[in-house]
Amino acid sequence: MILVIDVGNTNTVLGIYQKQKLLMNWRMETHKDRTSDEIGMLMVQFFQHEKIDEENIEAVVISSVVPPVMYSLEHAIRKYLKLEPLIIGPGVKTGINIKYDNPKEVGADRIVNAVAGHYIYGGPLIIVDFGTATTFCAITEKGEYLGGVICPGIKVSVEALFQKAAKLPRIELIKPDKVIGKNTVNSMQAGVIYGYVGKVDYIVNRMKQEMGGGDIKVIATGGLARMIAKDSSTIDEINSFLTLEGLRIVFERNR
Repeated sequence: MILVIDVGNTNTVLGIYQKQKLLMNWRMETHKDRTSDEIGMLMVQFFQHEKIDEENIEAVVISSVVPPVMYSLEHAIRKYLKLEPLIIGPGVKTGINIKYDNPKEVGADRIVNAVAGHYIYGGPLIIVDFGTATTFCAITEKGEYLGGVICPGIKVSVEALFQKAAKLPRIELIKPDKVIGKNTVNSMQAGVIYGYVGKVDYIVNRMKQEMGGGDIKVIATGGLARMIAKDSSTIDEINSFLTLEGLRIVFERNR
């Protein structure tokens, strides 16, 4: 079995793979001040709850966009699992040719998404990841990472409205039935959610034009993908575990 860990700005997602099958996954808050023992005990409790023997875990693969977490996380893995983790970064074989001006600037999550997307769906491909930031990534038929778009995530947009507009309340992310809201909360919900649908479709269509058009598949991933994808005219498929799949594939390419 291998343990894959995706450290995001808001949540950290863990998964256990038996060969190519995802057996179990967990989600916990990304906390920059957790000690290695706190992280280690959380992992052990996850494993015990699902009756997974940590001694059967043969490898650990990590992608992270939160550098302050890595010291404690790596030490937790060494102490509690007795393993040296593979960290996605320079020198790791991915099979993706990054065409960014500075390839080192591309987040590890975007790289493993591209790896999984191209492996599963082929190319050309656009991947939309709904996280703390929403990212759009363009991948060619040959597996070249062309670049993409980064914009504020849905929850970030909601929080910004609450903090910067004195009379607007903090709202729950629920999609209203209609765009025209009859009260402040519904109006804000409609603006955030349906406005985001419009943003996604516009950006994807512009990216398709710049990629030369044709049959370009669009895959959505991330925690809020389903909320947006239902009303989007451009998203073809949702893959909630695309990042975890990418980590597994990268591990196989670096065995």
